[in-house]
Amino acid sequence: MTLYLLLIGLVAIERLAELITARRHRAWTLAQGGREYGRGHYPAMVFLHTVLLVGCVVEPLAAHRPFLPALGWSALALTVAAQALRWWCIASLGTRWNTRVLIVPGLPLVETGPYRLLRHPNYVAVVVEGFALPLVHTAWLTALGFTVLNLVLLRVRIGCEESALTDGGRLRAPASRPSAGSRS
Repeated sequence: MTLYLLLIGLVAIERLAELITARRHRAWTLAQGGREYGRGHYPAMVFLHTVLLVGCVVEPLAAHRPFLPALGWSALALTVAAQALRWWCIASLGTRWNTRVLIVPGLPLVETGPYRLLRHPNYVAVVVEGFALPLVHTAWLTALGFTVLNLVLLRVRIGCEESALTDGGRLRAPASRPSAGSRS
């Protein structure tokens, strides 16, 4: 259990690094004349991701969940892969990546890195990690609860991004081929 708690602590530190990065990128975006969209759902997103980390700790401890090697190691591999994809997204978007929906009018879509393959690769990482991380130590209620709530939230979030990109002048209509959003 100690190594699992260390893993959750490392993910929490990673989330703090994301927030620091996002704050710096937000300042750059606003200085470039950028605009924020979807402020209303942002607190729910932060809350849900915080509850995920809390659930990852509380459920295995309170329910005396065992570490099941086949499940735990597979889930850990998926979690690490999701982190790698997330940071590939962040590196590909550079200063345009953010935890918020921020658009600088007139900038073209990013179509490099994972964005040449998927429209919203960061959300693939979020879905995989949100399901896999709790399963590293058999926290299946947390995995299931987060996944269901996250899918509802992502429906709102992706709709907000698509609308923001259209308003920002980068999309004229829903794309017929995969391309990249500004920060997903």
